[in-house]
Amino acid sequence: MTKSNPNLQVISTEGAPAAIGPYSQAIKLGGLLFTSGQIPLDPAGNLVEGGIEEQTHQVFRNLQAVLAEAGATFQDVVKATVFLKDMNQFAIVNGIYSSYFGDHKPARSAVEVARLPKDVFVEIEVIASTNVE
Repeated sequence: MTKSNPNLQVISTEGAPAAIGPYSQAIKLGGLLFTSGQIPLDPAGNLVEGGIEEQTHQVFRNLQAVLAEAGATFQDVVKATVFLKDMNQFAIVNGIYSSYFGDHKPARSAVEVARLPKDVFVEIEVIASTNVE
């Protein structure tokens, strides 16, 4: 039997694809927001057609929707983790990543993985601060 933590707030938005398993789009705990990894599914749950560019933009649209639901933006992100099917596409993803973060440079890890859900090219998760000063 698991004990529920009353300090955890589940974040869910129709602006991003629904969780397709036993997880939440994001969890807010105190002043931090932890998103689940976003893959290039549109809000209806359909895989985005196209290559790494189209997939990466959809991932960022999904992250933006989840962040907004929690009252945050990309400027509030403190850590990002990027999972890539092919590290040779890192420069493309990095350019798109930069366009969403602008001058803001959160801590980041980028790793190549053997396989991602639905055989997509990219998955990204973030941790953001939701404290309003």
